[in-house]
Amino acid sequence: MTSIRERNTALILRAASEEFADKGFAASKTSDIAAKAGVPKPNVYYYFKSKENLYREVLESIIEPLLEASAPFNQPGQPADVLRAYIRSKIRISRELPSASKVFASEIMHGAPHLSADQTAQLNTQAKHNIACIQGWVDQGLMAKVDPHHLMFSIWAATQTYADFDWQIATVTGKANLDDADYEAAAQTIIRLVIKGCEIDENQPSASEQVTRA
Repeated sequence: MTSIRERNTALILRAASEEFADKGFAASKTSDIAAKAGVPKPNVYYYFKSKENLYREVLESIIEPLLEASAPFNQPGQPADVLRAYIRSKIRISRELPSASKVFASEIMHGAPHLSADQTAQLNTQAKHNIACIQGWVDQGLMAKVDPHHLMFSIWAATQTYADFDWQIATVTGKANLDDADYEAAAQTIIRLVIKGCEIDENQPSASEQVTRA
């Protein structure tokens, strides 16, 4: 059963994500966040102490899913399987946490002044690990000789655009909100571009299948 504290903090975090995404950190007011969350303004300070702490919590709410999205890279797997799972996870983040994604993008564009040293280290370490995995696949001849850094940057851009540029997407598609079919089409399109563009054989056996055959 969800406690009152858990319910209120979740409401405040969601409202703060939307306010920070729409107005930025400096222009956002705790009074507006409280009103959007449907709680008294003192509750914001009771749970988060300050607007700065609340902003950092919003960042944390997107950093954890971003790190978790890289889980496929942290275990043995074939390129097609790993990249497919990673892309789907990144699309899911853009769909489920669009406001927090915008806040994170804005933070990065401004030089990440509010990210802690630990958060920066976690993100960089995971990104370098993912890139090293891709380079390993290239070296093994499992995919084309693409630059792993720029492949990763391209995947980030392609998946995060569904959150960070939702207004443009809505304008072009004529839809106020994308539905299940739209997100599935987005995932499939990006996966196809990456798999085919990197010349990855989708029929390669998985790690478990290789062990079984051995």
